[in-house]
Amino acid sequence: MILLFRMIAMALFAVLMFVFGCGYCLLSPRNPTHVYTCGRQFSKMARILGIKLEVRYADGAEGVGSSVYIANHQNNYDLFTVSGAIMPRTVTVGKKSLVWMPLFGQLYWITGNILIDRANRSKAVGTIGQIVEKIKQRNVSVWMFPEGTRSRGRGLLPFKTGAFHAAIGANVPVVPIVCSSTENVKLNRWDNGVVIVEVMAPVSTDGLTKEDVRGLSESCRNQMKDKLEQLNAEVAQRTA
Repeated sequence: MILLFRMIAMALFAVLMFVFGCGYCLLSPRNPTHVYTCGRQFSKMARILGIKLEVRYADGAEGVGSSVYIANHQNNYDLFTVSGAIMPRTVTVGKKSLVWMPLFGQLYWITGNILIDRANRSKAVGTIGQIVEKIKQRNVSVWMFPEGTRSRGRGLLPFKTGAFHAAIGANVPVVPIVCSSTENVKLNRWDNGVVIVEVMAPVSTDGLTKEDVRGLSESCRNQMKDKLEQLNAEVAQRTA
């Protein structure tokens, strides 16, 4: 019964977000403010999934200005958890095939997110240049998942370097965001416990060049790996 209730609720939410979200965005298509507005609405669905969502901000994590946000990418529940940490004037970077996903894909495009063709390396490289220009010219931040794919319980996967090339190219900080594990969330369970999303302190890119990309990537990954372990340990202690 719980599973059926949640499936119906999610289906209704998807339709309502598509109809009203796209209608609202049509007033100013691909405006970067729309991602924040819609993202916060998606995070409210965490309650329907039985998740007690907590979003935290480290000292200095708010009011950073244009940045490259990087988050761990676990599964489809990310849509309802890490979305609660999206900052104003932030657009995300996703694969081009998302646009063909019924309802969500069209909303994803019209809100102003960036679509890249990961199957075409030359186009993907060119997209990094476009991201840098968008940050500089439109005063926006970008949100990327440096793992490149869902981890699905495999821990924090190796990082790709695109996000770090973009941050150094635009000379903006990298802001890591870590979400505690959602691998045990079950649609047929009423209470799915606490999920913590923490926006960490910004990592400066001042003075860095493309030769520093790998080191920046490894440093951020190590920080996020440690934070993920801390958050998972806290959640386990609170639910014991």
